[in-house]
Amino acid sequence: MARGIKDKVAILGMGCTKFGERWDKDADQLMVEAYEEAIADAGIETSQIDAAWLGAAFDAVNIGPSGIPLSMALRLKNIGVTKVENYCASGTESFRGAVYAVASGAADIALAMGVEKLKDTGYGGLPVRTRGTTHDMIGITGSAPGNFAQLASAYRAQHGVSKDDLKQAMAHVSVKSHANGAKNPKAHLQKEVSMDTVLNAPMIAEPLGLFDCCGVSDGAACAIVTTPEIARALGKTDIITVKALQVATSNGWELQGSGWNGAYFPTTRIAATRAYEEAGITDPRSQISLMEVHDCFSITELVTMEDLHISKEGEGWKDVLDGFFDADGTLPCQIDGGLKCFGHPIGASGLRMIYENYLQLLGRAGPRQRSTPPVFGLSHNLGGMPNQNVCAIAIVGMADA
Repeated sequence: MARGIKDKVAILGMGCTKFGERWDKDADQLMVEAYEEAIADAGIETSQIDAAWLGAAFDAVNIGPSGIPLSMALRLKNIGVTKVENYCASGTESFRGAVYAVASGAADIALAMGVEKLKDTGYGGLPVRTRGTTHDMIGITGSAPGNFAQLASAYRAQHGVSKDDLKQAMAHVSVKSHANGAKNPKAHLQKEVSMDTVLNAPMIAEPLGLFDCCGVSDGAACAIVTTPEIARALGKTDIITVKALQVATSNGWELQGSGWNGAYFPTTRIAATRAYEEAGITDPRSQISLMEVHDCFSITELVTMEDLHISKEGEGWKDVLDGFFDADGTLPCQIDGGLKCFGHPIGASGLRMIYENYLQLLGRAGPRQRSTPPVFGLSHNLGGMPNQNVCAIAIVGMADA
């Protein structure tokens, strides 16, 4: 029987670049920027790293298909470097590789890096990609805004939410995130927006307007992990440990007409249930202190509140409008600005989420620091489309929590 990894792995150090249109640096330089912060935070030498994982989704754009770019950029000591890709969950996937290596005893200290440089592609959104030249043609004419707009329509139909109520709730999600991002110097977008601005913005895919969609950007984030025992031996006193790390991947059920109504993400519900069990969390609504979730679109964040078993099914929009997830609310979500303000350099996003929870737990988040001392921070990374996706969830907290 699986025993889980709760408290077997500690985060020794983390780093994150500023996200944005980083024309000044290539992907290698972004990795170095994130790494320099992480290695200084960890207080170790590069020679002490035993293994590394690199997460990037569009590898052909700027780094290629192997782990070699990470090894060369950081001048690693000929250790094993593994390149991973799992759609938008690629950053958390790299973290999973490093965490599992330490938990298994295969490495004493491991590194996880996530990077993407999307602005160089010239696309306003995500670049066009293929799932393989011989893959079937499902979804060939779809788009991300179009598919997630269908999620909004399905949610309205399933729960009887009026068009105006849902639009107001989605707008609140965006306004809240922009207010948070305005306090974060590493965010791509650092400007507050009003409800009127969001509600009257150009329509992208009804009911998703311009401010309901996150942008794309360049960025990198990095984590260095080890055992709690090694962390203490290195002089660390405030030890942040991994409480749970779970991944669930669609198996085709959503596409088979088997009862899925299109109004939620089965993978998130499954991964969340497993993660809470692994972490020993029985009431996530009261026990989780703050969340970073995959807000590629405002409707995604809203629906995710229910899939994470925080809000009751069909009532997430009410919690949003009540300010439950605001920075000064009961359970802040996207206290750093989220994908909405950071943009989405795919390979980096999952690690960027963990980075914010790490800072908050250590009381190092500056003007956006949560006033109530956090206990557990949850990050939720979703890759793919509503009808076929992968969900990765990481929960971190103080070692004695």
